Amino acid sequence: MRLFDCSRTPSESPLWLDNLSRGNIGAVKVLQNLFPDPGRLQFIHADLGDPKAVNRIFAENAFDAVMHFAAVAYVGESTLEPLRYYHNITANTLVVLEAMATHNVKTLIYSSTCATYGEPEKMPITEETPQFPINPYGKAKKMAEDIILDFSKLRKSDMSVMILRYFNVIGSDPEGRLGEAPPPELREHGRISGACFDAALGIIPGLKVKGTDYETADGTCVRDYIDVTDLVDAHVKALNKAERGKVGIYNVGTGRGRSVMEFVEACKKATGVDIKVDYFPRRPGDYAEVYSNPARINRELNWTAQHTELQESLRVAWTWQKKHRSGYADSGRYIF
Repeated sequence: MRLFDCSRTPSESPLWLDNLSRGNIGAVKVLQNLFPDPGRLQFIHADLGDPKAVNRIFAENAFDAVMHFAAVAYVGESTLEPLRYYHNITANTLVVLEAMATHNVKTLIYSSTCATYGEPEKMPITEETPQFPINPYGKAKKMAEDIILDFSKLRKSDMSVMILRYFNVIGSDPEGRLGEAPPPELREHGRISGACFDAALGIIPGLKVKGTDYETADGTCVRDYIDVTDLVDAHVKALNKAERGKVGIYNVGTGRGRSVMEFVEACKKATGVDIKVDYFPRRPGDYAEVYSNPARINRELNWTAQHTELQESLRVAWTWQKKHRSGYADSGRYIF
């Protein structure tokens, strides 16, 4: 799990907390090599499910803000292991908030998801769209949001809260330093981009498209794919715009929906491989069509997605994949 804190030291050094259950120390080392000055990027191997450890970390450091990214995040897996998701997402967020309250940390940037909306009746999705999540992942995230919002309403909390509801993240570091490589046991639950690349590399015999009977133009799911580079920029702008005592909730997406079929065709072109595609019944917990209206984040944070060419984002990610068939070489665990 990942927790990112900004320290009140003169260098404003970040501290990265992760239990590495789905992360990789190799990725930490990549980032530390980019910022080699002593203490510039601190890493602590700890679990948000351990309140004593979390409180000790807060007590031993002075933080201005918390960026809370930590979560297990596979829709399909959440339908098979719902309790794990409620513990990991909802309960652990409560631990973070309690530590922040105890140690008087007033700013929180929270990673949420479009899965909290479920399957809305109208598109595109705005921040006022009713939230009716249909899978444990979305439900756990909405519960965490509710807890954060309830706490922020307390006069004594005086919290600055920014909730970013991600749409479907794709892409890779354009400099080729970091990329997506889920552990083998999670490939079945993973993102479509990872499955496409696995098929292109011959790691799996072909791509499994689950659901071709949705009420969409070509029968496959429609999603809003946001490049990870744009997502990083959204977090920076959210932190810079955070104001004491105020709450901001923002959709982070391109505003354009792409079908699974469109995605597969773009991946074929990006990789140059004619990927074999097999069709299967729908996956439990999925929804037909979800894409954002990013007007609020455009207006209030001056943020607009810049990397909107699907094929180009996939080409950048494919470049990393070809060079890292086994993920990060100095560890058996993986990250994104």
